Amino acid sequence: MIDRATIERIKDTADIVDVVSEFVSLKKVGVNYRGLCPFHNDHSPSFYVNPARRICHCFVCGEGGDSVSFIMKHEQLTYPDALKWLANRYHITIEERQLTDEQRKEQSEREAMFIVNEWAADYFKDILENDIDGRAIGMQYFRQRGIRDDIINKFRLGFCLNDRKALSKTAIAKGYQEEYLIKTGLCYRKDNGELIDRFAGRAMFPWIGVSGKVVAFGGRVLDARTKGVNQKYVNSPDSDIYHKDHELYGIFQAKKAITKEDCVYMVEGYTDVISMHQCGIENVVANSGTALSEYQIHILHRFTTNIVLLYDGDTAGIKAALRGTDMLLKQGMNVKVLLLPDGDDPDSFAKKHNAEEFRNYISEHKTDFIEFKTRVLLEGVTDPVKRSEAISSIIKSVSVIGDPIIRATYIQDCASRLGIQEQVLIAKMNENIRQYRDEQRKEEERKRRNSSAVQQNYNSTGQQPQGTKHTENTTPNDNYDSYGPPPDAFLPPEAFTQPQQSDKHTLPTETPTNTTNTSRTKIKETVSDLIIKMVITHGHEILYDSVETEDGNTTSLTLAEFINYDLATDNLLFSLPLYNKILEEAVSHSHEEGFNAEHYFTMHPDYDVSSLALQLTANNVLLSKSLQIKHTEESLREQVNHLLLDFRYEYITAKLSQLRTDIALERSNPQRQIELMTELQEMQKVRSAIAKKIGGSVIMR
Repeated sequence: MIDRATIERIKDTADIVDVVSEFVSLKKVGVNYRGLCPFHNDHSPSFYVNPARRICHCFVCGEGGDSVSFIMKHEQLTYPDALKWLANRYHITIEERQLTDEQRKEQSEREAMFIVNEWAADYFKDILENDIDGRAIGMQYFRQRGIRDDIINKFRLGFCLNDRKALSKTAIAKGYQEEYLIKTGLCYRKDNGELIDRFAGRAMFPWIGVSGKVVAFGGRVLDARTKGVNQKYVNSPDSDIYHKDHELYGIFQAKKAITKEDCVYMVEGYTDVISMHQCGIENVVANSGTALSEYQIHILHRFTTNIVLLYDGDTAGIKAALRGTDMLLKQGMNVKVLLLPDGDDPDSFAKKHNAEEFRNYISEHKTDFIEFKTRVLLEGVTDPVKRSEAISSIIKSVSVIGDPIIRATYIQDCASRLGIQEQVLIAKMNENIRQYRDEQRKEEERKRRNSSAVQQNYNSTGQQPQGTKHTENTTPNDNYDSYGPPPDAFLPPEAFTQPQQSDKHTLPTETPTNTTNTSRTKIKETVSDLIIKMVITHGHEILYDSVETEDGNTTSLTLAEFINYDLATDNLLFSLPLYNKILEEAVSHSHEEGFNAEHYFTMHPDYDVSSLALQLTANNVLLSKSLQIKHTEESLREQVNHLLLDFRYEYITAKLSQLRTDIALERSNPQRQIELMTELQEMQKVRSAIAKKIGGSVIMR
């Protein structure tokens, strides 16, 4: 892993304006720079870069951060890879810190697999270009498909010799271990122990992940062997670095074009992707005939929300278009469908047309998914039962759409097309939505009960339950808030004495705010967010100067220490482990000379921490100084105390909600219901006491 000093050097050296300018045209506006946001379809410049603070931020979609965050999101790299990208640009030598034996083994195994795959891709390409059989068989196949040399190089196409031991022998002779040849799926062992090449005699299509690493291979049988073969293509088996439902063929070559066009074309096969690139259309990927998974949709969602399913017009193409589309709609994708003319698939159609003709055809013939599904499922259907089933399927697709305005628009369109009263369709849609939400609630309740059982087991035995895993800098209750103190314990401590420990109980966790890869402008800040924001921006500042300790001495108390002490008084934790980690680190560094919480956390080696710190402070940083809020010691005290009361109020409100749910679930146990109702009444009193301190009033329910 890269040590903290090197990370800070990279971040200090990287010029945010220089880095962003490589991808975005910027204009100077006052002390900032401004340009079109590269992360959404921006028509009016909303992406700001602040060179003094070395951060960027979009005021529309909320994306941004420092140089590392920008490169991660724009180039779709991991945190270490983004650091290495910047280090390479600014000629910084990276020194990685010592890993534990387990970390070193895991990292070395993954790296070894990537290295073996990289070598294999070069090996297959060398065979294709320089071996007599590679040119006669492999290159001949690609030539027959009309694939140019530049496209062969772009997709790193290759050929594996017919000799079923050629690759393994060559690899072992060059020092690559059999273990990784097997783990990557390049080879396998027969029952007699013989090592065999998986892709012997096949044209090779490397799968290149978003970051540019070769994660797997696809191999196609050639010549007469394709006749009567059920499986013309063979893919690498799942491994530590490859899961088929996590990858999309062509994503690395397409990602910049997808962002630029704000649209992605989804096709079925390797050659469809390759032919469309050769035609001049690059924003295209393939899922290789499998149903789309949530992982694949999330990958696409990083680049665009618009997808066109592009398949041939036969029965198989129609089935492929219908497959997985509800999941796309549910994930907020805008889905269009285009079935090509009979006899054509994207591969053959691309060979007959140039890019402009292809795009024009797509523009003129693509249909909205709901319209497509209506036409496919209802065309020629007269049987009332089958027609009803088809309509129910269509409304089910509408039901999963998150935006209520889009749902309403589709319902109106369906009512007009189907000749059914809109109210009937709305009733069916609402029934589907209620059913889906009920299923979600049941699943959440099941998870909560399982979590409670695990936690109770932990509390009673003091041992980590089997199958759970604790990470460094977290406590056993990182995923749970705790409650249980008497009503007066929820009031802020008047004097700083050692808090009494209370029994801990499990609270249903508050809805977590996503702290990474999410536009914070789209999320309403919770009280927890605001408290952690105070810790990040002012955690090092002295809140109380002369606090008497138990031994009669005096000490100063920083803002982070005060918050930590106040929450510890009632054994309260944030529901997000990351927040607990930040508070703990702020406290531990509070009295170090020169410690500045904001600098410490924005430069933190943990990407989740630094990303959150940058997101929470971005808006203030990009405001002019005259608009930034000035804090005094007194105003900080007042704000922190108010937030801590709000935190307790939210906590009690969540607990009351959970108690009401528990009471409803215990209908068959009157004695337990009475106990819960007593607890509910006590909690209501506590909430009222807190509300009075806040200055509001609470209606008893």
